[in-house]
This record gives sequence, C-alpha cells and structure tokens, in this order.
Amino acid sequence: MILSARQLHPRTFSRFAGRVLAILLFCAMTAAPVHAATRLIVRTSIGGQLLTTVCRILGCNVEYGLGDDKGQLFLLTSPLDISARLRILPGIVTVELDTIGQTLAGSQADVPPALYDKTPVSYYGATVRRGYVNQPAAAITRVSAAQGTFGVAGTGIVAVIDTGVDATHPVLSNVLLPGYDFTRNRASADEKGDIGQSTTAVIDQTNPAEVNQSTTAVIDTYSASQLNQPKYQGFGHGTMVSGVIHLVAPKALILPLKAFRADGTGYASDIIRAIYYAVRHQARILNMSFSFDSSSAELYQALVYAELNGVISVAAAGNQGKDTIVYPAGYNGVVMGVASTSNSDLRSSFSNYGQRLVWVAAPGEGVVTLYPFSTYAAVWGTSFSTPFVAGAAALLLDVHQSDQQHASQAFAHAKYIDKTLGNGRLDIYQAVQAYLQSR
Repeated sequence: MILSARQLHPRTFSRFAGRVLAILLFCAMTAAPVHAATRLIVRTSIGGQLLTTVCRILGCNVEYGLGDDKGQLFLLTSPLDISARLRILPGIVTVELDTIGQTLAGSQADVPPALYDKTPVSYYGATVRRGYVNQPAAAITRVSAAQGTFGVAGTGIVAVIDTGVDATHPVLSNVLLPGYDFTRNRASADEKGDIGQSTTAVIDQTNPAEVNQSTTAVIDTYSASQLNQPKYQGFGHGTMVSGVIHLVAPKALILPLKAFRADGTGYASDIIRAIYYAVRHQARILNMSFSFDSSSAELYQALVYAELNGVISVAAAGNQGKDTIVYPAGYNGVVMGVASTSNSDLRSSFSNYGQRLVWVAAPGEGVVTLYPFSTYAAVWGTSFSTPFVAGAAALLLDVHQSDQQHASQAFAHAKYIDKTLGNGRLDIYQAVQAYLQSR
C-alpha cells in the first residue's frame, strides 16, 4: 500500500520531511544548467502538495497532474536538468523526459480517380461523395460486404488522439463528440482553431493541390498554398483519420482528443493525459496515428491501464520504410501495430515493417477521406491504414463486447502477404466472421 504524506504519523512525517529537505538542499546546490526548459513526467507517492514544495526548492514547477487513476503522475518544468536529483528523493517513483512524437504520412503518388467522383450518395444519415464510399481501399478490405452481411455499422466510442477534428464537417455531425484540447487545456478539439483568418484556405475550385509534405493530403476544392508551411504541416491530420474510421464504422462515435499541434508535433505527456481521459469517458477504442522513436514507461503504463479497462488500441507502424521499432505500435500485446499496403496488396515502400512491430496491415495509399472545411482529400501513410483497423474494431463491438485479445485474434484472419507484415492485410469481412464464430 502506498501512503501519501498526509497519511503518515506526525513523527514519521517529520523524519521523512527532514530527509527530503536535506537531500533537496544538496540537490539545489548541485543542479546542472541546461539551455532550455526541461519537461519531466514524474510519478510520485508523496502527493502533489509535497511535490510542489520540492519544486520550490529545486526551482521547478508542477504544471498539472496527468490524470492517471492513482493521481501520482505530474508534469514538471524546470530551467535546470534535475532528473537525477529528483530520482534520489524519497517518494519519487519514476522520472522521464517528456519526449515529442510526430503525426505520420507517407510518400504521395498519383491522385486517385476516386477523389474526382463527387456524385452525392446517402451514407448512414449523411450525404457523402461516392468516391469516398466506393474507393478501392474500402473494396479491398470488404467494408460494405461486412456491413451488409453481418448487419454491423459500428458502435461505441473511438478516441482519436491526434491534431483534433473539424467540428463542423457535415459528414461527422451526427457522430462527433466535443472532445478535449490538451495542447491548450480547454474543451473542444476543433482543429480549425489552429489557423487564423489570414491563413484560412480559399475556395476556388482549382485542380487538386498538395497541402503539405507532412500529411501529403491532396484536396480538391481549395487553394491551400497558405497552409503549405512548416507550422501547418500537420493540419487536417485528425479530420482525415476520423474520416476513415467513419467510412468503416459510420455509427461509431468519435471522441477527438487533441494532443498534437498544427505542425504535427505532440508531447508524450499530452498523449498520456489523453489516454486516461479516453478511459474515463468510456472510449472502447484508441486510434494512435503517430509515433515516437523511443519508448516511454509512462505511455506504456497508460496503455496497459487502457487494456485492463477493455480498450482496444491500434497505432501506426511508421513511415521510414524500415524494419524498426517505433512506439506505441511497438508495445506488442497491448497495441496492434498497423503497416500500410498498396491497392495491389504490396507493402507500401514508405511503410515500416517487421514481426516485432506489425500485427496487421491495411491500405494506406491514395485513401480518400474527409478534410477540414467540409471537403475531401486523398492521403498516404500508415496514419491512414491505422483507422481502418480502429473502425473494424468498432464493427466487432456491434457483434459483442470485445477487448484487445479478442480483437487481435479476429484481425489475425487476414490476407497473408509475407512475414514482414504480421498476419497480413486486413480483411474486415473475415475478421467479423471469425469473431462471430468465436462467440
């Protein structure tokens, strides 16, 4: 059992506090300077109040708690590198740097013809473009066949940890929850708030234009030159991911959790907060279309907590085109890593691969999806393979309440390609059928 400082006997607490103070005075005299503010994720058993006292002496700040179930996890900032000093203090359980992750996209190829098919069709209560519903990626994964044969359209809440979502997109209006913006610590995760009036793209009905090198989105009704800047290179990413989820599971609710800025970068601390938030708000599926090069113990613990609460987690395998490990996709058994394939069932040249990383693959080249400002885009990358799996997980929930283990087993019924792509390319029909037979 872990005791907080307030639960200790007064005499015990006095000895405890004296020991902490002595160590703090030593640490304060020996702290090493750094050039920029350091962000630290700290787990403590002494509580936030005593941790604040510790920071007053060491010159750091307790910014806020990260929302873990035990209330032990905090974000600290400091102009000094105090990691080593914190680790030797009584009651400090773990200390790690707050690293930065990146939203993902692959190499753009020819614009798919489906992007030009603007014929309006009805799709589960919304009017959408035929090219969105009938695109090759949907046919390859057998979205319509699974929906029609098994009578599934998705249920439950899918949490999208990303750049936010266009809250006014008409296709998502019936399924989008308000969400939360962890980059600004405020309600609502509308990513359009990342751009000002002077940078809003102008409708001009021109030919498709590449928005930027990061998301490699090609949109068909906007002159997006003003968005083709480094500070906007991740803009639209969350809306595009959500559009794929909605394509596969049109009745599933989408909970946008904004942990990434418009430049496509996000702190591990914000992602950790988003995971705990998702669990508290009854999310059943986590979509994580981003990656970190290094592992985070607290990110892993947050995902373990999600799994123990029945959450299914999927993450992008990354776009370096290597047999390598990135995170969170690399947390085998807790997360399903998703690689990208072409419409010819070949591994995408940009997609990472390997048995240690990939559980299943899904189409990720020229996927037609939603884009902010009520329009559509074609996208490339493992970021957009991942939501095919997240959406398929929501279809499983339509059959019976599922979890990470059972969903993983269902998705293992895939079209085998080669050993570098795990169980193969996602076949949603096979997955739902196998899940039905296992109940």
